[in-house]
Amino acid sequence: MKFGIGIPTGTEGLMYPIPFAHVRDNIKMAKAAEKLGFDSVWGNDHVSTQHYVSEEFGCAPNYYAPLITLAAIAENTTTLKVATALLVFPFRNPAIIAKELATLDQLSGGRTIIGVGIGAYREEFEAMEGAAAQGVNRGEMLDESLEMVARLFKEERVTMKGKYFDLQGVQSYPKPVQDPFPFYIGGNNPNGRRRVAKYGTGWLPAVLTPGEIKAGVEDIARLCEAEGRDIKDIDIAPQLSISIARTKEEACKKFESSQLYKHLVSLKKSTLKDQDASNYMERNLIGTPDEISEQIQKYKEAGVTTCSAMLFAANTVDSFIEDMQLFSEEVMPNFK
Repeated sequence: MKFGIGIPTGTEGLMYPIPFAHVRDNIKMAKAAEKLGFDSVWGNDHVSTQHYVSEEFGCAPNYYAPLITLAAIAENTTTLKVATALLVFPFRNPAIIAKELATLDQLSGGRTIIGVGIGAYREEFEAMEGAAAQGVNRGEMLDESLEMVARLFKEERVTMKGKYFDLQGVQSYPKPVQDPFPFYIGGNNPNGRRRVAKYGTGWLPAVLTPGEIKAGVEDIARLCEAEGRDIKDIDIAPQLSISIARTKEEACKKFESSQLYKHLVSLKKSTLKDQDASNYMERNLIGTPDEISEQIQKYKEAGVTTCSAMLFAANTVDSFIEDMQLFSEEVMPNFK
């Protein structure tokens, strides 16, 4: 079992309060993660402030560019994987995506993982695209972009005209260090699982129970077989939230009073719309180190191979790192 933490490239006002972290705090947290034995760090991707964040805080959060931040982290670490959870492909032209990802993989020496998705908040896409966003299916955009980027990583020149993008003889060098390049597909729904089987080396759902993970893995296995692939080649890497403390009561209280909990509630209209909103305690890692270890074992038995982009229920960077240390010392050794 591998473990990764979510870093605050775009979490202020969402998972954490405003203010929460300076851009250099991402490097601080990454260096701590590597020292504590975590395998990876994962940055998320936001550009414009969501309406509910503006209403709650009355000020703008700091959203940092994830790939630039990960490049800085790569230069300050040696073994840590640098990853996204998730990079919103519909925000970008696929030729630019290919160039930036290949550059990051070169800079990191092949330590890059890119989780991709359509974005949790359509309002953010509409704010960026204006009238051009009308009638756009972001899932179709993602499929088209994934195919184009995959071809740019493999081919000398790419000509491909799609519904949303049009590449005409694009030549993109250098290629990534890694072949195949690791794309982890986000999403809890059937379309996400279909993309995993077709394009992905990993599945990165959010806030699912072990039973839901198991059912998803079985579905992906069936889809992989149809694509001539083996589910064993897919890293099952859900994102989970963590509230760790010396007593279950303290851990529950910390979680329910956190900005992270408010964020999960906000996702009932998008990412988590198909999940039961009443049992967040069962969908996350909440309790003492021993209780969390028992929860992780259930996820492992369901097919999970990586706990990616874990988010600790904390209100400051220092308390986040303190929880990382407790987790690394008393939970991770049970799975090494």
